[in-house]
Amino acid sequence: MTHRIAGARPLTVGIDVGGTNIRASVIDSSGEVLDTVQAPTPHSAKALEDALARSVRELCQRHPIGAVGLAVAGFITGDRTTVRFAPHLPWQDTPVAQRLSERLELPVILEHDANAAMWAEYRFGAAAGGHNVVLVAIGTGIGAALLIDGKLYRGTHGVAPELGHLQVVPQGRSCPCGKHGCWERYCSGTALADTAIEMLATDPVRSVLAKDVYRDPGSLTGRRVANAAQDGDPLAVRVMADFARWLGLGLAFVSDIFDPDLVVIAGGVSSSAPLFLDEAREEYARSVTGAGHRPLARIRTTQLGEAAGMIGAADLARAALIENERKSSRVARSH
Repeated sequence: MTHRIAGARPLTVGIDVGGTNIRASVIDSSGEVLDTVQAPTPHSAKALEDALARSVRELCQRHPIGAVGLAVAGFITGDRTTVRFAPHLPWQDTPVAQRLSERLELPVILEHDANAAMWAEYRFGAAAGGHNVVLVAIGTGIGAALLIDGKLYRGTHGVAPELGHLQVVPQGRSCPCGKHGCWERYCSGTALADTAIEMLATDPVRSVLAKDVYRDPGSLTGRRVANAAQDGDPLAVRVMADFARWLGLGLAFVSDIFDPDLVVIAGGVSSSAPLFLDEAREEYARSVTGAGHRPLARIRTTQLGEAAGMIGAADLARAALIENERKSSRVARSH
């Protein structure tokens, strides 16, 4: 099934393997999305791999594809071939890359979704020109990625960095990870709803959002809070201010450890950045160690949005393909 044109820069497929949907896109060497297919995410490993193979084959019918990259929300082995664990996917210690590669007769690599998004922003978006960059993807929780001297940092076992699970409040809100007080429990889409409920329990205010919370607390979402803040709802405005404070404090912790020159804010909550980013920058500038006596990291929002994971996975697959071809060429010349 491999379609390669000798000497040409290959088209590759990047796939965002989400808990609800899988999106597969054909990406060219400049990071442009040429074609996309989407399907619901099945709940068994076999069905999921069948769906991924179907998506790639459909795109292969319309484009010459050289390799495939998967962006996965989970722990990936250092060689980028196996999913150790993915909380919303049916893979555990599964050699996904090998299985798909054999079925598709194409090279396949895996990448953590935040790493893939970071790489895309570095190559084609908000992190272009950065050297030591932190990406913080804020959605249901917090995903994160590190770029050090222009290279992705994955850690010894391929699972770094879990910044969302830095404990910022000892004995604080419980987290699905098993700990309490994790950063993402105060700075995420989920946290927006939790903060609104907590604020109303201690200090009731008159607002449309408050009426919604009293009527059905379980229906509250981060998106509803953000929309209400955009409309000036007093409760939602207070919640967004609290979120901004926690974002700034968390970025100060991260800067104390990594001293980045750039931070990229990505994820679904980043679309509401005008509601919180200026305040978060101010909190970060006040809270970082050595405030007033050190350069501060620039803080930007994503340029590539929800396509970043697919673009990054496809570009990493392209780089691996080109490197393997170079190695094969060197071996051939040595004989």
